[in-house]
Amino acid sequence: MDRREWLGSLSALGAVPVCEAVAEAYAGADPGTKHEGPLSASHFHFCGIHLAKNNPKLQFVTQHYCVAHTGGAEGDVYQCTLFDGTGKNARLIGVEYLISDEAYRKLPDTEKKYWHAHTYEVLGGGLIAPGMTPEDEMKFMKVVIKTWGKAWHTWPDPSTAVPTGEPLLIWSLMGDGQADPKVVAQRDKDFKVDTAKIREARIKEFGHDVPNVALPKDVNTIGRQWTNDGKDEPKPKK
Repeated sequence: MDRREWLGSLSALGAVPVCEAVAEAYAGADPGTKHEGPLSASHFHFCGIHLAKNNPKLQFVTQHYCVAHTGGAEGDVYQCTLFDGTGKNARLIGVEYLISDEAYRKLPDTEKKYWHAHTYEVLGGGLIAPGMTPEDEMKFMKVVIKTWGKAWHTWPDPSTAVPTGEPLLIWSLMGDGQADPKVVAQRDKDFKVDTAKIREARIKEFGHDVPNVALPKDVNTIGRQWTNDGKDEPKPKK
């Protein structure tokens, strides 16, 4: 059933296509009467490569559109809606929350298992911020590298017509050799970037080597930022 048939069926049942009617009314409303809701704030956009924690070979290029929830006891919480593309018809595939390292350290281990570090994603060039100038992107990455993310893909298989199956807990790339080269190459092609060059520039700017943390053994693995064992701290670039 196409869109026209669907709307016709609703009309036959005496139903009103509420979302469409509201959208049309809102578009023509006086700017002074429009409601300033949570979606009215300006969003910042960044792009990363997600992998399923229970199956790290399952990887996705994911678009993040985020705003800050401010005023909380543990500081700002960045709230992100996740899409499988940047077009108007992109699928909404999940959500992600970003918190500071200080807030993460206060969580119990039973909660920490849901949160992944962004350290390698930043230094390895996996995260990019399309639309930002190189200078602004670097400033942005200096904030993100200190955060932890809790992400769920509620449309676990974007190839399906509707979102089916259990939500996927998402993890981050945390070491060389973990990313699917085809996924990285496609991302680089789509956004006209070079991950290797981004990596080189960020290592130079941050003065740290990239992390080397193994993929999670299971869904209960607690993430680390820099090393597999010992003190979890950065190493100077070689």
